[in-house]
Amino acid sequence: MGLLYPFPVSLDEADFVDCQRDPQERVVRLTLKTYGLPYVFWLYALASLTVVFFLWLAVRAPLAKLLTLESTAFDYFLVYGLQALLALSPLVLAGFFFYEKRLVRDGAQLEVEERLFGLVFRRRRPVPLTPQTLVVRHHLDSPNVARLQGEAEARGFQNKGYFELWYQSPQQQILLDRHSRKADVQALRELLLLGLETSDRA
Repeated sequence: MGLLYPFPVSLDEADFVDCQRDPQERVVRLTLKTYGLPYVFWLYALASLTVVFFLWLAVRAPLAKLLTLESTAFDYFLVYGLQALLALSPLVLAGFFFYEKRLVRDGAQLEVEERLFGLVFRRRRPVPLTPQTLVVRHHLDSPNVARLQGEAEARGFQNKGYFELWYQSPQQQILLDRHSRKADVQALRELLLLGLETSDRA
């Protein structure tokens, strides 16, 4: 989800970073929250919901009439299924706008939360965090034709893939974030490790 919901990559992004320090100014708790979808997506959502609304207006009367006739079980299934689809579409669409992922580092323990409408629906319990457990990988499904041909004019159309930040230990692997720019993934990694080596040595 990181390509749509990026994490902050510095402490300056105060609305999405909560950093708590001890009296010696060491980071003891760090919470990172994803950004929401860009504002242009709200316009797309409004356009989509407008289409759904007019679709509902168009089929409301025929559906009601179909229920008054001698309907078969398939007719009832069709009517109620379509009504459920029209009712759930705005809810599902809204879910994309109220999705949030959080990375909570408490000391050397990392917790991964996923929220929908402010409610936690998935939580990965604290896992021990060390510099060795945070790994940046390059992900490329398959090169496209422009890359295979290698022509200079087609360089802008090449599939370059994206970069992923993984928590990796012998016990488990968790995808933390992904981004098209490697520098942003590395900056997130450094942010999660901020002060960790210092606290380990103290």
